[in-house]
This record gives sequence, structure tokens and C-alpha cells, in this order.
Amino acid sequence: MTLLIVIAVLAVVLVGTGVFFVVSKGRSSGPELEPPRTGGVLAPPRPTEVVEAPVDETGTLVEEPPVVEPEPVPEPPKRPSFRDRLAKARATFAGFLGRAKIDEETWDALEEALIRADLGVGPATDLLDTLRARVKDEGLETGDQLVEILKAEMKSRLQVEDRSLHVDEGRTNVWLFVGVNGVGKTTTIGKLGKRQVDAGHSVVMAAGDTFRAAAAEQLGTWAERSGATLVRGAEGGDPSAIIFDAIESAAAKGADLVLADTAGRLHTKSNLMEELKKVRRVADRDPGHVTEVLLVIDATTGQNGLVQARQFTEATEVTGVVLTKLDGSAKGGIVFAIHTELGIPVKLVGLGETADDLIDFDPDAFVDALFS
Repeated sequence: MTLLIVIAVLAVVLVGTGVFFVVSKGRSSGPELEPPRTGGVLAPPRPTEVVEAPVDETGTLVEEPPVVEPEPVPEPPKRPSFRDRLAKARATFAGFLGRAKIDEETWDALEEALIRADLGVGPATDLLDTLRARVKDEGLETGDQLVEILKAEMKSRLQVEDRSLHVDEGRTNVWLFVGVNGVGKTTTIGKLGKRQVDAGHSVVMAAGDTFRAAAAEQLGTWAERSGATLVRGAEGGDPSAIIFDAIESAAAKGADLVLADTAGRLHTKSNLMEELKKVRRVADRDPGHVTEVLLVIDATTGQNGLVQARQFTEATEVTGVVLTKLDGSAKGGIVFAIHTELGIPVKLVGLGETADDLIDFDPDAFVDALFS
């Protein structure tokens, strides 16, 4: 009896194991996939796409050239604008703007703003007298109307027939750069030299500031960057002789433009100004031909820049002004003071540190940036 029970148990175990194996196999293998049907009809198999390799007339395989992706064209550097760089100068006029009507408080606020902007008492008074007369004659009443005629009058007073930098064809042109130490003469020469080389001129730079140890090295760095030629002499040497050597070198090479650095003469020293007069005379000797004498002024010096302009103009016959550091704490009014009192046009302004930040002076853009 016991034997029969054991046999029955073993049979049950074996049957259960077989069923489990069959079920597991069915589950692991999954249902058999049927071919896709289209409208109840078996879909035909998709044809295999065959791409034939290119061959020439003789049947030889021709290798196709690799696909070369075009390199992205870099965007040109963004030129600085007066609007971007004159925020501090614009703040000078903030207290005058936004007035609803023209009254004595408006005139007082405008006079204070003009003086703070470094126009000087004389130019500011003359401008105010003109504006008062226009307000009366034209029957103007609002502050916005006053701002508009102020801008128009300032733009009109800064207009000149010619603000260009002159180069006479077929001559060895010389541009002299004068100004006191620290205003940025050497840097201005470097930036302007790059611009002239890019414009197609052959440029020679003359390291005529022999009394500042780092001046020649600094100018040499700019010359290397811009593709200009540098002529320098011994430290403490005669600036006139070095500049004349640069002029003769330029003439021999067929270069059409010499940019000549000069020492940062203190405008209060009459003997040094006399030496600068000598530089001017020597630079104009054949084959040299002085077409520009550019006075470099730091715009942050305010009315002191006007004093410098008077002295240098008497010594060297200044033809134009380069106003540097106009993006700093400069008020901007010195532009009007120089133009009104001396009749010297501002030709270039520096709005930053890079070569592209030295731009042509645009009176309309300059005035608009002071007010908006």
C-alpha cells in the first residue's frame, strides 16, 4: 500500500513539471508574428534600395570628393556708438530734462548743466542767449520744445565744411601728433596707423618721443600689429632728426604716410614749445609734406584741455583735435569749447581701448547721445 502511494505522488510531480515546462516555453518564445496585411491581403515585401557607385566610361570606380562644410563667416566687430559710451556725460543733463514748461527754473537748470558739462562760461552764456531769443520769437512753451532747439543749435555750431584727414597723392605726407604726456598720443598713432594700413596706405611710424623710455617700444608694438614700419633713434636723441630720418625712409620706400610721435611737452614750458616748433619746421622740409597736425586731448581734463589747445595751436598750427577717453568720466562739453573759441574741428574721438574704438567724430550722433 505504501509503495502505491509513493508511485502516485511521483506521477503527480512529473506531470506538473511537464505542464510548467510547456507553459514557460510558450511564454518565453512569444506569439509568432504574422506578416503585415493591407486591406486583408498580404503586403508585398519592400524592395531593397540599391545605390550604384559612380564609374567612368571604362568602368573604373570614381571616387567622389569629400563634402566640405563651409566655414562660418565671422561677424565684423561692432563699431562703438556715442549712445553706448556717453552715459556719464548724458547724466550731466538729466536734471534739466523732463520739465513740463519753460520758466526761470528751467533756464537755471540748463545753465548749470552746460557749465557742469565743461562748455565754459563764455560758450554757455552765448548759447543760452541764443536759445532765449528763439523761445521768445517762436513762442515756445514746453521743456521738450526747448530740448529740441538746444540740440539743433548745438549741432549747427559743430558743423564744419571739412572734417577729413588729408593725404595728398604723390607726396610723402606727414601727420604730426602733439599733446601733453598721458593723453594717449602713442596709442592714437597705433590705432590710426592700423586704420590707414587697412585703407591701403603704406605707413611709417616715427618714434619722436625720445624722452619717455617706453614710447618707442609701445609704438613698435603697434607698428608690428598694423603692418607699418617703425623708425626710432637713441633714447634722448633729437626728435627732429628722428622724424626727418623717418620721412626720408618713407620717401625711399615709396610710402605715402608718416605718423610722427612727439614728446609730451608741457604747454607751460616756453622752451619746450619752441623745440616743438622746430619739429614742425623740419617735418615740412622736402621730401616731407605736413598735411595734418593733430592735437590729442584727454576729454576728462575739461577746461584744461582748452588751455592746451591754445598753446599748441600757436606753436604748431593745429589742424584738428583727437579727443580720447570720451567713454570715461568726460562731460563732453570741451568739444564745443574748442570748436567755438578756437575754430579747430574735432576729427577723431576715442571711445574705448581697442583699435576699432577710435572713430570719426559725428556731431549729430554726439549731440543726440547727450540727451537720449
